Amino acid sequence: MKFILNVLWLILSGLWMAIGYVVAGIICCILIITIPFGIASFRIAGYALWPFGRTTVERRDAGAGSVIGNVIWVIFAGWWLALGHIITGIALCVTIIGIPFGIANFKMVPLSLLPLGREIVPTDQPFATR
Repeated sequence: MKFILNVLWLILSGLWMAIGYVVAGIICCILIITIPFGIASFRIAGYALWPFGRTTVERRDAGAGSVIGNVIWVIFAGWWLALGHIITGIALCVTIIGIPFGIANFKMVPLSLLPLGREIVPTDQPFATR
């Protein structure tokens, strides 16, 4: 079932959102100081391509650096990625078939705003990394 949901997700919104994350990652990697943001963006791009069967958990070792980094991320890239998730989620919720995918887009908004200090894990082990 996860495979079918992921394929439908890829067609309906995953590809476009992943492209947005890859573009943000490339822009961040051009500047030396923002390479950690680029790496986080590439990590989330993979999650945006194939989200069903995986979830995000908070990392225990994330400290003040991730908080400061998340503030910088929101200012420069997070807000427009979150806006993309919101617009795509609203568009998908117009149809009955798209409602689960729209809800999945809305669930990705917090991750797109605050990606640092989060880890993507399979859904069968969300608490194994804690």
